[in-house]
Amino acid sequence: MQLEKLLHSQGFGTRKECRALVRNGWLEIGGVVVEDPFLEVDPEGFEFTVDDQPWRYREKAYLMIHKPGDYECSHKPKHHRSIFTLLPEELVNRDVQCVGRLDEDTTGLLLMTDDGQFIHQMSSPKRKVPKIYEITAKHPIDQAQIDQLLAGVLLHGEYEPVVADSCELVSDTVLRLTITQGKYHQVKRMLGAVGNRVEGLKRVRIGALDLPADLAPGEWRWLEAEDLEKLKPA
Repeated sequence: MQLEKLLHSQGFGTRKECRALVRNGWLEIGGVVVEDPFLEVDPEGFEFTVDDQPWRYREKAYLMIHKPGDYECSHKPKHHRSIFTLLPEELVNRDVQCVGRLDEDTTGLLLMTDDGQFIHQMSSPKRKVPKIYEITAKHPIDQAQIDQLLAGVLLHGEYEPVVADSCELVSDTVLRLTITQGKYHQVKRMLGAVGNRVEGLKRVRIGALDLPADLAPGEWRWLEAEDLEKLKPA
């Protein structure tokens, strides 16, 4: 693959802009400046540096981000900043999208990709991907509320009860709740249905993939092969 085509596929601009990038000496391969935009390279595992920033060729982009509060999962936010402002321009140019959405005040693990098939697979209700949320409730959570959540609660506008797959009480007001559906404001509505209220909500796991303890709010990282394996059905 020619360098200009490879750079274009990785979000570094138009083909013309990528040619200029190389000719201006901004690209290095193995620490050596390369100025030929038509140089043929093997894209598999190809590593390079642009303006001192290391990159590796990825046919598809898969990443996780620790979503902070007061960010919207939209390119055109209405009330807060866009989650996409936390990503490098190259990833935005690749048109990465959120795999599902978190409310503006919900924090935690969010997946993003430019692979439409992956988004469809992860979002399909048939796949029943478990998602674990850490809920901070307004009032103490008692066993009766947990029993209701596990038995199923009927949400306003729904015709069938929504069931929690599991509930783990962390403290009097903190609950780890697992769901496999993805209904609008589901966790908040479920807690409201048992007479409580969500004061704080954080997604801490998708499938078998945990939010890394060392990934600070607003930071992102690539999903590697072992991470993607954790997202496959058990």
